[in-house]
Amino acid sequence: MGKVVGLMGDEAVAQAVRQSNVDVIAAYPITPQTIIVERLSEYVANGELDAAFVPVESEHSALSCCVGASLTGARVFTASAANGIALMFEITFIASSMRCPIVMAIVNRAFSAPINIHCSHDDTVALRDASWVHLISESVQEAYDNTVQAFKIAEDPRVLLPTSISLDGFILSHCLERIEMLDDEVVSEFLPPRKAEYKLDPEKPITFGPLALYDYYFEFKRQQEEAMRNALTVVKEVAKKYEEISGRKYGTIKKFMTDDADVVLVCMGSAAGTARVVAKSLRKEGKKVGVLSVRLFRPFPTEDVRETLENAKAVAVIDRSSAPGCVGGPLFEDICTALYDLPERPLTYNIIAGLGGRDITPDQIKQMYNIGFKYIEKGKVEDKVLWIGVR
Repeated sequence: MGKVVGLMGDEAVAQAVRQSNVDVIAAYPITPQTIIVERLSEYVANGELDAAFVPVESEHSALSCCVGASLTGARVFTASAANGIALMFEITFIASSMRCPIVMAIVNRAFSAPINIHCSHDDTVALRDASWVHLISESVQEAYDNTVQAFKIAEDPRVLLPTSISLDGFILSHCLERIEMLDDEVVSEFLPPRKAEYKLDPEKPITFGPLALYDYYFEFKRQQEEAMRNALTVVKEVAKKYEEISGRKYGTIKKFMTDDADVVLVCMGSAAGTARVVAKSLRKEGKKVGVLSVRLFRPFPTEDVRETLENAKAVAVIDRSSAPGCVGGPLFEDICTALYDLPERPLTYNIIAGLGGRDITPDQIKQMYNIGFKYIEKGKVEDKVLWIGVR
């Protein structure tokens, strides 16, 4: 079913959007995302995609346009990165509060300054509290698959929240990989045209985004919290349905040799593949190591993470973004929270690595594992946060 093709990550996302019965695309170009919306504009122009393509003057306008289109019942898509996410930040909260199931591709790029167009996870983690569902891709294949699944997750009536799919800038966005694309008809059956229950309709008047002071604001926020809790279930359900049409299995996390591992490395994104290669190599040396890759960043899969890590002796968490003034990086703090109530917690330590697109190398990952074994031997964590790969 489907066909094998060679695509860059941006192209894979664009193909998935083309297949997903999208009605409106509004976007502003920003490296390394631009190729996504370039391809989509071509598909619309040449008749491959029956959708409205709205070239706007900024990312703030792009997401604003998406909100308006979504409220009419349209299926909508946008894409951005880093400084573009910062510019649309106001509207990200409005989109989730108005329960707009927008899908956005975030091609991870470092925030300025200094100006950098390469990968950090700054933009994804900046939106962690904006009531968006966040799917993380560790390969071009996952970027394609996550995009298709994102629409079904976002539009589920139990969720109705915007959903982002993230892929590492240049490492995946501009990397050519072999991927398996589904047939257009298969995706169309999986994602029939959107039928919105709540939308702007003169025949059935409804209000979105009213003034809600202390008398009602609290209740709106509680509903968003319930929707995020529901999303955890929906993500798993959609993954099962997607497995039936694709043969590819997804969950909230991906485990590799974690069952009996003494040291487990936790990461998000493209570093997971390198980590698994190193783990296989260290296993041949008799070292019990494993890898846990987080696919669902929000809502955070606390129970799945806890169950995977509860028997580890040490846990190293890679953050491809920093959080100055905090105990550690964003992913590290989530992992620590997930493990907090365990009667016997693993020794946990944070690795800041790969900022601004710097390579996270096999030698560095080996070093991260070896630090864990050293901490196990000493029975304590000496340095809670380590910057590895920095000069």
